[in-house]
Amino acid sequence: MQPTERERYVEVCCVVCAAEADKPYWDCGEYGFVRCSRCGHVYQNPQPSFQDLEARYADAYFTYELENDELFFDLMIKGLSDIGFEQRVAALAPRSFLDIGCATGMLPAYFAQRGFSAEGVELCEPAARYGREQRGVPIFNGTLEQAAFSDGRFGVVHASHLIEHLRDPLAFLQECRRIIAPNGYLVLVTPDTHGLQARLFGSRWRSAIADHLHLFGRRNLCQLLSDCGFTVEEQRSWGGLAAGIAPRLVKSPIDKAAKRWNFGDVMLLLARPVSNTST
Repeated sequence: MQPTERERYVEVCCVVCAAEADKPYWDCGEYGFVRCSRCGHVYQNPQPSFQDLEARYADAYFTYELENDELFFDLMIKGLSDIGFEQRVAALAPRSFLDIGCATGMLPAYFAQRGFSAEGVELCEPAARYGREQRGVPIFNGTLEQAAFSDGRFGVVHASHLIEHLRDPLAFLQECRRIIAPNGYLVLVTPDTHGLQARLFGSRWRSAIADHLHLFGRRNLCQLLSDCGFTVEEQRSWGGLAAGIAPRLVKSPIDKAAKRWNFGDVMLLLARPVSNTST
């Protein structure tokens, strides 16, 4: 959703290394991204206040999510399949699944049908209501921190294309660490600034949008996870070139190469609490 003229903005420091030294990086017109001079993290500075950011996720956002339900669901399932997710969690206890930023609840509904105790968290009220009423999924309307789940409640915490929208990814990951069971999993999916498309297109990259407050490179996101008590077990990526950029004969081999050698547009990180033992 595009920002409005009435939004209030707040200066922030780098969430990865806490440095307050950044330089202009991508000028996107009504908004822009800076790059941390110390660690290279790319983020918007200043950023809209939480209240103004929350207001973006209303009816228009719900319509967008509902129209793209099937597409986004298919992409999430493909990503989980790439890491052999269902085989990994076959013997997991507790068999509980939380999808943060669950939109209309299609993914937690899917896992509920597979024997999980599945829940969601969603900031957009119409989307959360739709998921509860139409899909029967318990969805908390608000932020993860506001949900105040109990310690170690979930065997799996999943967040696809969410962390880049958050004002404080560090606090978010700390809360994820608190609510994940000792033998649990965290699945993060987010755009990758080290991917081919980001390098090719810069400020015209399809992920350099107003709603994305933080754009991570793999090294910095792994560092943030480590700082929050996680170890990254697996990394995958996909999306060499977006549809329409190149002919199919060019796009197809580049997409395959991006997935094989991990230079795709989007990355998936599978992480576990540091104190875990393998299951």
